[in-house]
Amino acid sequence: MTIDLDELLKVRARFDAEAREGAQADAPPASVERAGAVVRHVAPEPGWNSVLWSDLDEGTADAEIAAQVAFFTGRGCPEFEWKLYDYDRPADLGDRLRAAGFVPEPPETLMVGLVSELAKLPVEPPEGITLRVVTDEAGVDLMMRVHTGAFGRERPRLREQVLGKLREEPETIAAVLAMAGDTPVSAARMEMQPGLAFAGLWGGGTVPEWRGRGIYRLLVAHRARLAAELGIDYLQVDASDDSRPILERLGFGVLGVTVPYMWTGNAS
Repeated sequence: MTIDLDELLKVRARFDAEAREGAQADAPPASVERAGAVVRHVAPEPGWNSVLWSDLDEGTADAEIAAQVAFFTGRGCPEFEWKLYDYDRPADLGDRLRAAGFVPEPPETLMVGLVSELAKLPVEPPEGITLRVVTDEAGVDLMMRVHTGAFGRERPRLREQVLGKLREEPETIAAVLAMAGDTPVSAARMEMQPGLAFAGLWGGGTVPEWRGRGIYRLLVAHRARLAAELGIDYLQVDASDDSRPILERLGFGVLGVTVPYMWTGNAS
């Protein structure tokens, strides 16, 4: 069952309040700071640094962008992200970020689904596939192997982030592999915080030769059932163009479009 428009607007407001303005750190020793008109995620290397939420207008945006560049570069961060949503103010915030040296990555669709409905999806694996829960370093290495095959690049920083969560805050992450015999062919994770209505679905990727067999859908259904057991109301996804049609068929609704704007200090 797809969420209707009026409900989506309410859900979006709740998402902004809980997951952006009220965000929690992804893992120790990271922290979330409210600095005037922005909320930012701050972590030592190799952690993730980002502006998560802002409340700006035409008169304050440029100065705030400069202040965040100064803050993160002053900490020695080699890069950081400004997580922009298409309904953020001012309307030209993306143009202002580009003018300040940020580089946009490909846009993704912010989608949300009702756990109570998604948990009803069938979870019978396709022929030849079994699920393996990731709990240790060996499992994380298999996930990274899948991500390299599915997305075409290695992500050592993500490896350390997932390992950190499994070791220090295992209650905030659920990671799973789809295995064809001893070969990992798909991987995904769910990240959540105690007491929040939203859990994020991340990293869903399948190696090319195993696509089109229902594995992505299986991993969504698996995580939805875990979310239901934990009392989580909604699953949130930053969906690629490949994932969006699948998620829409499963009942996810669109809240907006999000673009990661990256600062590396190397943009011209």
